[in-house]
Amino acid sequence: MGTDRAETGTDRGAGTEADPGTGTGTPAGTAAPTTAVDLVAPVLREHAAAHDERATFPRESVAALRRHGLMGLLVPSEYGGTGAGLAAFVEVAQGLSGHCLSTGQIWAMHCFQVDAIVRHGTPALKAALLPRIAAGEVYIGSVTSERGRRADLFSADAPLDAGSGGDRLTLERDAPVVTGGDHADGYLITMRASPTARPHEVSLVYADRTDLQIETAGEWDALGMRATESIGMKLKGTVPAHNVVGVPGRFADVARQSMVPLSHLGWSACWLGAARGALRDLLRWQAASGGGRGRDGGPSELSSERIGRVRISLELVSAYLTRVREEVERARSGGSGMDGPRGQIQLNTLKIAAADLTFEAVDRMVQIAGLRTGYLKNSELALERHFRDLRSASLNHANDALTVGVGALSMLDRGVTLI
Repeated sequence: MGTDRAETGTDRGAGTEADPGTGTGTPAGTAAPTTAVDLVAPVLREHAAAHDERATFPRESVAALRRHGLMGLLVPSEYGGTGAGLAAFVEVAQGLSGHCLSTGQIWAMHCFQVDAIVRHGTPALKAALLPRIAAGEVYIGSVTSERGRRADLFSADAPLDAGSGGDRLTLERDAPVVTGGDHADGYLITMRASPTARPHEVSLVYADRTDLQIETAGEWDALGMRATESIGMKLKGTVPAHNVVGVPGRFADVARQSMVPLSHLGWSACWLGAARGALRDLLRWQAASGGGRGRDGGPSELSSERIGRVRISLELVSAYLTRVREEVERARSGGSGMDGPRGQIQLNTLKIAAADLTFEAVDRMVQIAGLRTGYLKNSELALERHFRDLRSASLNHANDALTVGVGALSMLDRGVTLI
């Protein structure tokens, strides 16, 4: 792991049209998002298995995303980005994840951070950072975990310190898990707002990699999602005070209006995209190999029933994802968030349903394909990898905790206003 990181740590800023390896030139950001997905898909498919095997960051795939303008999908056009909305975000997340779920999730999590900066960043931060993101120069890692603290997005122990001047903020953070952290060009970090602030008075601050001293710790040897290379990191440095995103101490507002809705939409889209891609490959394999045939040469009833159940699961996830995305868009257009009981129930339900149903679908696909084609690592299908990757979905912000939240929030919506 340590050797792999040393060898691949030069991919930051890579992926421009003039020189894909140096980070100079102009990104090819003129392609429509769906066209860009088609352009990068062969790269993702080529490298997915190798990075899964080695548990290393998919540097070639992320370089392709940089090169074709996808890192700036949510950056407004005035800063050089695509200026796309949530429909394009969900569609691209699905498209990428159909070829490599780790790459799709790395990209989606980057977009969560970008949206927070676009909607809540200071004018100075947006002017300095957003054009760099649009140019493919900056991949942002998310630092919300904290060693020694239970998983709680809305609290932090390590404080920001303004010192005597106030124009620079000092931070020191020990995070046990940072997705793609060793390859990020910058980080959005949750910190206690000040040394005297309470644990739930949390600020979100952007730190450029060049402003930090960084140590990595541990290895990422997981069952699935191996190419996310989600290692531990210690970050220490100073940043400009205008790098605080949102009102100091009010990170909860930023999270509820931006990061939480996008994370549930993005994760669900990624999981759906992976399961959808797996079904597409399975159906093509059956057509080419004659698998699932009955005695009369047509599809057997058993095979059709199994495929039908998989398809129903994916249709349900897709439909609910679309409706929740529309609800988020409606809330944003009205200047509000999804922080009421009904909105929170919908977001949590989306995440729970997508995690459960997509994993269930891939589990069924393994059964359909059988031992040799569905279960073996060296199969021509990647069902074994999809199975391991999607097993993580219910653990990523644990489903059981979210289900408890749905139950508690339901007591505040006794009229049961369904979506």
